[in-house]
Amino acid sequence: MSQNKVVVIGSGFSGLSTATYLAHHGYDVTVLEKNKTLGGRARQFSAEGFVFDMGPSWYWMPDVFEKYFNYFGKSTSDYYELIRLDPSYHVVFGKDDVLKIPAKLDNFKLMLEEMEKGSAAKLDEFLKQAAYKYEKGINDLVYKPGRSLTEFMNPKLLFDMFRMDIFSSIYKHVRKYFKNDRIIRLMEFPILFLGALPENTPALYSLMNYADISLGTWYPKGGMYKIIEGMVKLAEEKGVKFITEQEVTGVEVISGEGKKVFTTNNSYVADIVVSSADYEHTDQSILPKQFRNYSKSYWDTRVMAPSSLIFYLGIDKRIDGLAHHNLFFDRDFGPHAKEIYQTPKWPNDPLFYVSATSKTDSTVAPEGMENLFILMPVAPGLEDNEEIREKYYNLIVDRMEHLLGEEIKSHVIYKRSFAHNDFVSEYHSFKGNAYGLANTLKQTAILKPSLKNKKIKNFYYAGQLTVPGPGVPPSLISGHVVAKEIMKEHKIA
Repeated sequence: MSQNKVVVIGSGFSGLSTATYLAHHGYDVTVLEKNKTLGGRARQFSAEGFVFDMGPSWYWMPDVFEKYFNYFGKSTSDYYELIRLDPSYHVVFGKDDVLKIPAKLDNFKLMLEEMEKGSAAKLDEFLKQAAYKYEKGINDLVYKPGRSLTEFMNPKLLFDMFRMDIFSSIYKHVRKYFKNDRIIRLMEFPILFLGALPENTPALYSLMNYADISLGTWYPKGGMYKIIEGMVKLAEEKGVKFITEQEVTGVEVISGEGKKVFTTNNSYVADIVVSSADYEHTDQSILPKQFRNYSKSYWDTRVMAPSSLIFYLGIDKRIDGLAHHNLFFDRDFGPHAKEIYQTPKWPNDPLFYVSATSKTDSTVAPEGMENLFILMPVAPGLEDNEEIREKYYNLIVDRMEHLLGEEIKSHVIYKRSFAHNDFVSEYHSFKGNAYGLANTLKQTAILKPSLKNKKIKNFYYAGQLTVPGPGVPPSLISGHVVAKEIMKEHKIA
């Protein structure tokens, strides 16, 4: 008789998703979390009246979240309130040179037409193809477990995959439709965190433009952590047990099965184990050497998505020049991109992103004040120390002051930074990466690290280093994909 006791390592989006799907289908699920609070990289913290989401800040692909909750007979509205942002975001090209990206498609087309005559019609063509990629990619392709080529041998699916431009680059694809540099930069923006230059990123990912332009940018009132709170509540309704401050240190393997999961202060019996923790750390540091899926050299040759230098700032005044989301594109991205992807080093003249959720939500900062989340993408694996962080803090805030015409630095009453060393210590993140594997063609589908251990028949992986890939919606989907594989191979008798 098959047993049903499941241990899930990690309580990020993929871990919560896996746990809830399995519990819904009758499995006895316990989630072990290393840190004091649940949520993984999507944790939240409060300080001096300010509330900060620590990681993800963009709510795109609302249909994926709705589909997740609908599976259990629920809706997102049962757990949090969604607000559509308008403008979706600001793009700062220079002092007094800001594009305010409208939420309505007709207004977006008018904005593009002013920049390049004929671009509105071109956008219709571009989005029609992007919508096709989104429909086929998000509703079909990403739900493949990526364990065998036979999954893709369906003639219709093969036809769809060719139509989705998997073998062309987003760089070439965008330039087939648009010539204006600003429009090109807008279209390439959504793939900047996928971990490769536009020249090396499959044109499949124009589906991200459809998510951006057609489906919109949203915000869960109270912060992104409201999603985590909703998922945890749903999981508990299904019977999932959560135990925090349980850093997993090892797994006992007997006769090809994981029997026990060891933490720093306890051990847990398991019939099935799912690690939604960092895959490389699980593979190289938690599992006994003879049961690892991959070698050290395998991991060293993986192309990783960027890390990030993040600043959480509490400001004792309002900053008029900011929207909820702000992209500071006042520099050429080419040199910065090369310093991330080709010749890894700390950038000379970086681009950066600023989120001010206090523009939308009065609950995240004291009245009349602002909470800022500042993120600069950087190469993984770099030296990280306070001197380097302070250098970039001054560089970024000085640029913001110049571009916005606002005094900021003297109004900072709370400040915290987060970078490589923290990604490693908090999440055991490989090389301190923030977003998992780069979405290159050679790291797609069956070429990603396998969602199942090849030597332990009851050990699986979920999260951003396996299928379908990085990002919050893919992590939700990852949990579903892994749960389906478990239910297929370890049925409850």
